[in-house]
Amino acid sequence: MASTLRKIAEQVLSRTTFSNLAMERARDAVVDTIGCMIAGRNDESVAALTRAYDGEIAGGGQARLVTGGSASPSLAALINATAAHALDFDDNFHPARAHASAVLVPALLAVLTSRKVTSGRRFLEAYLAGLEAQAAVGFGVNPSHYNRGWHATATVGSIGAAAGVARLLSADEERLAAAMSLATSFACGPKGQFGTSAKPLHAGIAARNAVDAVRMALAGLSGRPDILERPQGFRDLFGGDDARGWEGLAFTDEHIIESRGVVTKRHPCCASTHRAIDALLDLKQEHGLLADDIAGIETKVGISAVRNLAYPEPADEMQARFSMQYCLATAFLKGSLSLSDFTRQAIERLEIREFMPCIEMQSYSAEEERGVERLPHIVTVTTRDGRVLNKSRLHAKGSLEAPMSVHEREVKFLDCLRWGNRNVSGAAFLQLRKLADFEDLSGDDLFWSLVADRQSP
Repeated sequence: MASTLRKIAEQVLSRTTFSNLAMERARDAVVDTIGCMIAGRNDESVAALTRAYDGEIAGGGQARLVTGGSASPSLAALINATAAHALDFDDNFHPARAHASAVLVPALLAVLTSRKVTSGRRFLEAYLAGLEAQAAVGFGVNPSHYNRGWHATATVGSIGAAAGVARLLSADEERLAAAMSLATSFACGPKGQFGTSAKPLHAGIAARNAVDAVRMALAGLSGRPDILERPQGFRDLFGGDDARGWEGLAFTDEHIIESRGVVTKRHPCCASTHRAIDALLDLKQEHGLLADDIAGIETKVGISAVRNLAYPEPADEMQARFSMQYCLATAFLKGSLSLSDFTRQAIERLEIREFMPCIEMQSYSAEEERGVERLPHIVTVTTRDGRVLNKSRLHAKGSLEAPMSVHEREVKFLDCLRWGNRNVSGAAFLQLRKLADFEDLSGDDLFWSLVADRQSP
């Protein structure tokens, strides 16, 4: 019987036609990720990386950097993916429990070279291949893998992204499976790093690992094709006793992006806060609530969400992104959240700090979660006049079930350009939405002028 990696490799190489819907959703995810890369390019985590590798960043590298200049494909993937995830504004992909696109898109961009013509359509097809591979890897180990404390972006995301990069570089089935096997040996990333600059670095490491694994596989290195399911393999070590494995893994004609989609973030903070934020904003609008009306706000969320949101009194902007109290207080008082709410100055606003103590968070029990893939996040507001108002959200805004409009996507993209000190123009958004029509991304000056800093070659 074929190994799991061989089964995945066969699937992602044999799927040669994609529906218009799949291509449109892939394009939306890529454009959104490019916006997040641009917004995050000035973040301190990215600045630290560029200082660390200063001698390796110049104008003669093979791959372009969103920060300007160019570098090796490995280093470009590391820096650009860290930028994509730096502000926690990039998408989520539930089947992998990962920030799928923040790993995939920078990894694919890093291997675009002038030596090979790569159309926009081929790029999107490679993205879809990598996304399907991420879902397949996640199928066998999640949710226990994620709940045990592994940041699946750095583990599942990297292994799946290797499949997308391998497809873009025309690897055969054997080399593609070998690349995913090698990426498994690179897998790491504890969620205990959430709220620090190591968290966005996980996406950078994952993208770099995907690129390196493919390059090594194409050069002849290989690992065990059964490394996911075998004893002392990925499931055994990273999934635990509750991981189901891949015996039930099946592929359908419908691509995973059609059936599950990716969740485009409406708010620039940890996704564990999003459904509660949306529910609270719903209650505020439905009942015309004001700050003086509130006696208390209680949230009930998943166990992993409580563990992710470890900062009830955040000391800096990174911790604030992982604080239910800060995010809910800011969203309620302002009516929305934007990138400007996550600065050192913004998080110390007196009115928000005074409102935060009325917000409490609890989790479902392990028994309540057992056997259930997804439970709603519930917000209960108690008003000073004695009313008790409840709202639950099973899906966040930006999900397949509650999609963002094209206008909302454009507003987010322009906010990202503004934050990244780029010219704010709706024309850039419209041009990137024509990604499938680009004949050769590697040599297209228009495309790279939209993605990379103007200092890039």
